[in-house]
Amino acid sequence: MRKRWFWIAPLAILGMTAFIAIGGIVVLQLWNWLLPLFGFRLITFWQALGILVLCRILFGGLGCHGPGRSRFRHRMQERCQNMTPDERERFREGIRARWGAGPSAADSKEP
Repeated sequence: MRKRWFWIAPLAILGMTAFIAIGGIVVLQLWNWLLPLFGFRLITFWQALGILVLCRILFGGLGCHGPGRSRFRHRMQERCQNMTPDERERFREGIRARWGAGPSAADSKEP
């Protein structure tokens, strides 16, 4: 498991950096292509990144998704309450099998 994280973490950082760079390049190209037609001056890559961050703050928030996540949690709790113990255990095993969250409760009971 640690070996997997050893490769995933640097790739995730590299992917995020590439995503931000591509976003900055797209904003830069669009601005420098369209807005000089309306009298605005050309911008640099760093100014384009600043515009991208400003738009994220103004229109996308800062990562606070509000009550939407709690609604999901509430819905899942309702579903689990309506399940029988056997259905609940099958659901847990399915999640563990899919996400690799470790041994199931039945496996940990066996000597």
